[in-house]
Amino acid sequence: MNSDELGGLFGDDASVSESAGGGRHSRPTVDVPPERWHDALLTARDRLACDFFDWLSAVDELPGGFTVVAHVWSTTAHHGLLLRTSLPREAPAVDSVVDVYPGAAWHERETHEMFDIGFVGNDALAPLLLPPEFEGHPLRKEFVLASRVAKPWPGAKEPGESEHTVSKRAPMRPPGVPDPSEWPGGRA
Repeated sequence: MNSDELGGLFGDDASVSESAGGGRHSRPTVDVPPERWHDALLTARDRLACDFFDWLSAVDELPGGFTVVAHVWSTTAHHGLLLRTSLPREAPAVDSVVDVYPGAAWHERETHEMFDIGFVGNDALAPLLLPPEFEGHPLRKEFVLASRVAKPWPGAKEPGESEHTVSKRAPMRPPGVPDPSEWPGGRA
């Protein structure tokens, strides 16, 4: 099915593009507005025979918000489709697709827990992977990866700190960890 035919199935407010690269494994990508998310997955299932739900997740598009992405596949026609929708940074939410693809339940729970994206109609968004005392949403880009800032690494010494070496270099912070003096509540 070409881009024009797909665009006609998903409505005038959808945009269709072919994924770059991938050769024979490339698949069309359909971008829909959030209010058409549920209908787009229903269309993929009912009109394009995409009977297999592969996965759903999100991408943090700082500062533009989030992109929710789902991949579905047709086991009979042997074609796949990537569906996307963009959500605002403040109070991101989209309709749940668990009634269309029951396998999406786990993926929606994980995406809710990791990004704090709401799935309207899914009342089973209980934490899935993180311990109950965990605070925050670790796949959001503003989440501070502070484990080495809050507590020194218990393993081997940093390179250059061995008593058998001549040179010593300054301890390094892992990527994404701000200087302790810049971190709220951090050490000065």
